[in-house]
Amino acid sequence: MKATRIAAAGVAAASAVLVLSAPAFAHVSVQPEGEAAKGGYATVNFKVPNERDDASTTKLEVSFPADHPLASVMPQPIDGWSVKVTKSKLAKPLTLHGEKIDEAVSKVTWTATGKGVEPGFFQKFPLSIGALPEDTDELVFKALQTYDNKEVVRWIEPQKEGQEEPENPAPVLALSAASTDGHHGSSTAEDASDTSKSAADSSTEASSADSSDTTARVLGVVGIVVGVAGVAYGVLAGRRRTSA
Repeated sequence: MKATRIAAAGVAAASAVLVLSAPAFAHVSVQPEGEAAKGGYATVNFKVPNERDDASTTKLEVSFPADHPLASVMPQPIDGWSVKVTKSKLAKPLTLHGEKIDEAVSKVTWTATGKGVEPGFFQKFPLSIGALPEDTDELVFKALQTYDNKEVVRWIEPQKEGQEEPENPAPVLALSAASTDGHHGSSTAEDASDTSKSAADSSTEASSADSSDTTARVLGVVGIVVGVAGVAYGVLAGRRRTSA
């Protein structure tokens, strides 16, 4: 009986490890390739995991912050997805490379033309964006994730200082300080476009790294379960020999 209890406790502990590790990669997030320096351009990836076992993600809508508008937003083509960039008029025009800009990107929408993001997988959606604002340390986006069963998950809740992470946190892009040599990353939208062209290879490498990390976690948990089961079997076998 004690051996059985030990084995059961081991399985419960392993399950707890899985549960505790899940939130780390469960929500829509945004990360730059390299760094996103204030005043410059950057290539960023919106990472979308599928949280459902019986539905695929078929649409992603990302709304851009109105208080820090971005004049240049260029998506990278993704196989199996169409993309639409929506622009809106600005209440206060921007000056970009000596030219006045009276509109900025307000939303980017990706729609699956194939199976979308199936259960057990994630997808990265790359964008080249700029010029990044110089008067803030972060950009807060709002994302809507739609599944093929019509369910919509709204990743729009801001993180409040000193409080726990909300259930559906909005993607946040941290901005780094401009370099001391006076450059702000890529100096033109054309440079940003060149950076975007390499995003496919980088995205593939990042996906492989993420996949390897997840696999390592799973194998670690499996190892724990097997180890505990072995100990339990040894204890039980010892008790049987003692009884005999």
